[in-house]
Amino acid sequence: MQRYRLFFVRLLTLALSVGLLGPVSTASARAAESSAGASPSVTKTSSGKAKKSRYSARKSRARRAKLARARAAARAREAARIRAWREAMEPRFRKDESGALIPDVRAAAAIVMNPETGEILYETNAQDKRSIASITKVMTALVFLEDDPDLTEEVVVERPDVYHASTTYLRAGERTTLGDVLHLMLIASDNAAARILSRVSHGGRASFMQRMNEKALELGLQDTSFADPSGLDPNNISSAYDLSRLIAFGAGDERISSIMRKQEYRLTTSRRTITIHSTNRLLASSDVDVRGGKTGFISKAGYSLATLLRLPQGEQVAVVILGARSNALRFSETRHLMNWLSDKAKAVLGTEKEQ
Repeated sequence: MQRYRLFFVRLLTLALSVGLLGPVSTASARAAESSAGASPSVTKTSSGKAKKSRYSARKSRARRAKLARARAAARAREAARIRAWREAMEPRFRKDESGALIPDVRAAAAIVMNPETGEILYETNAQDKRSIASITKVMTALVFLEDDPDLTEEVVVERPDVYHASTTYLRAGERTTLGDVLHLMLIASDNAAARILSRVSHGGRASFMQRMNEKALELGLQDTSFADPSGLDPNNISSAYDLSRLIAFGAGDERISSIMRKQEYRLTTSRRTITIHSTNRLLASSDVDVRGGKTGFISKAGYSLATLLRLPQGEQVAVVILGARSNALRFSETRHLMNWLSDKAKAVLGTEKEQ
C-alpha cells in the first residue's frame, strides 16, 4: 500500500512539473513527497517496538513457567523425601509359618546371625547373590593388613587412584600416611583410598585382587567374588549370609573395628588438613552399640549396610541389609531388627533383657 502511495505522489509531482495540473506550490509537493517517504520509516519503527514487546512478554512467560516447574519439582522431591523417611521410620511386621510376628524388612535381602554360634536369627533372601558396593572395603582392609604394613609410611596419591573415583577426598600429588588412607577408606568410604592400598600392597593390584578372592575362599564365603578393591565395580558379588560372616570376622580385628567405630577423623596431607565423617549413621545413636560396620551404595546394588552390633543383653549379632531403596531405610531396618531381637531376647537368644 505504501508503495502505491509513493508512486502516486511522485506521479502528481511530475504532472505539476510539466503544467498538467493547476498551480500547486513546490513546497506542498515536496512536503507530500517527504511525508510519503517518511511513512515507511515510522511504520517500521512502530513494528519493531511491537515485536520487541511481544518477544519480551514471551520470554517473561517462559521464565515464569520454568520457575513454576522448578518449584513444583522441588516440592515433589521434598514430599518424596518425607514419605521415604516416614516409611523408613515405621517398622512393619509379618507372620512367619508358625504364626509369630517377625520383622517385614523392605530391603532386597537381610540377615541377622549370631557369629558365636552361627545361628541365623532372621533372614530373607539371605543366599541371593547381589552386588555389594563398598562393603567390599571390609575385605580390602583385611587383605591389606595381612602384610602387617607400617601405617606411618607415607604414600603419594597418583592420578589413576583418583580418576573416576566417584567418592574421594584425595588429590593427585598429595602425600599422606597409610594409616590415614586406611581411615579414609573405612570411615568415609573413599574409593581412591581403596585403590591406593591395593596398589602399594605386595605384588600390586593384580596380586591384591587374587588375594581378596583367595581370602573369601579361606573364610568359606562361597557366594563371594571380587573384581575391584573399592566396590565401584558392580561385579563385586556376595550374599547377605556371606557378608554377615565377613563383617563379624573383620570387626574381630581391633585395627579395623577401632577405625569403624569413629564418627569423625582428622588427617593432614602434604597440602591440607581434612576432616572426614563416617557414612554409618548408627554411630551417632546412643542406644546402638556398633562394634563394626560398613555402608555400600552403587545404583546396581542399592543402599546396603553390614554391621556387628552388641545388644543390651550383651550378645553380639551381625546384621546385614542389602538393596534398600533409600539411605535412611538401611539404617532404620537395621535398628528395627535390633529392637525386635532385644524385645524377643528370651525366646530368640535365650537370655533375659536387662532392666
